[in-house]
Amino acid sequence: MDRRGPRVLMLAAAVVVVMVVVAACTPADVEPDEPEVAAATNVPELVREVAPQTVSVEITGADGVPGAGSGVIWSSEGDIVTNAHVVAIAEEVAVVLADGSRFDAEVLATDVRTDVAVLRIEASGIPAATFSGALPEIGDFALALGNPLGFQNTATAGIVAGVDRSLPLVPGGPTLVGLIQTDAAISSGNSGGALVGANGEVIGINVAAIEGEQVPGVAQGLGFAIPSTTVVPVVEQLLEDGEVAHAFLGIAGVSVSPQLADRFDLQAERGALIGEVQPGGPADEAGLRQGDVIVVLDDEDVDSLGDLLRILRRLEPDERVAVDVLRNGEQMTVEVTLGELPDEELRAPAPTP
Repeated sequence: MDRRGPRVLMLAAAVVVVMVVVAACTPADVEPDEPEVAAATNVPELVREVAPQTVSVEITGADGVPGAGSGVIWSSEGDIVTNAHVVAIAEEVAVVLADGSRFDAEVLATDVRTDVAVLRIEASGIPAATFSGALPEIGDFALALGNPLGFQNTATAGIVAGVDRSLPLVPGGPTLVGLIQTDAAISSGNSGGALVGANGEVIGINVAAIEGEQVPGVAQGLGFAIPSTTVVPVVEQLLEDGEVAHAFLGIAGVSVSPQLADRFDLQAERGALIGEVQPGGPADEAGLRQGDVIVVLDDEDVDSLGDLLRILRRLEPDERVAVDVLRNGEQMTVEVTLGELPDEELRAPAPTP
């Protein structure tokens, strides 16, 4: 998929291994200890454990053109998690297990805002993955599993290179927030596959990568995954209701940076600066203004726009929450009754919390 600037590769994600060796200095007359490996992960054993939990997803579009992605087994009864963009144009979907078994699949539900979809196959007793309930840290070991370029049962490994990243996947599409960044060697077909931690738990669902073909320099190792802390509640809602209701504040904003604070004399070192308030929206009705800096939402600190969007993801429409803002250098609390994100906002080119 071509676009101006860095190109986002859909149906992609993987990772490259990095092991940190720590060696201590010892006196000459002391026998040196064996080097300690900080990430002492038995990778082949880990792959044997988690590979059966990842599947290949085969699609056929309305025009008969085939495509492929990856997925992760959510339940032993046949529920599969993948990306919404993997099955967005699919007329027919099939799932291939790690042992080669092939099943026709039904798309149960999708959520474009988080790029998550749930499939179902007529199978039972298949090995379900365990999803992590915590965000990883930068430097944590990461193992990516999937179906890159049709090479099924492919495993690559590396580290978590960053957290809380934002990425607009396509022009006019939603911006994903709170993503995990990995130093991935990315290939088409990995999207929807598992990003696994050293303990075998799924820490994220691989979603995209950026490469620098159309910009000066070369972009390498820029892969992204939707964290399990986002995936789990979304999948639970999709299975229960068939859709996800997203809370809506009705502002457009940007993360506060030192340069931004200095330029606009914000007297704030962190937070989400409100650049625009939607007329008649929840923020407008509560009295929030352009130029306010949101620093707390529902008792959680807001250090960036990504934090604001992440917190909103766990809140529900019609919920009344406290919003702490800095206005002219003074902190104040405003009560806001959240709305529901309109369908048209799902296609907004920029994040609209």
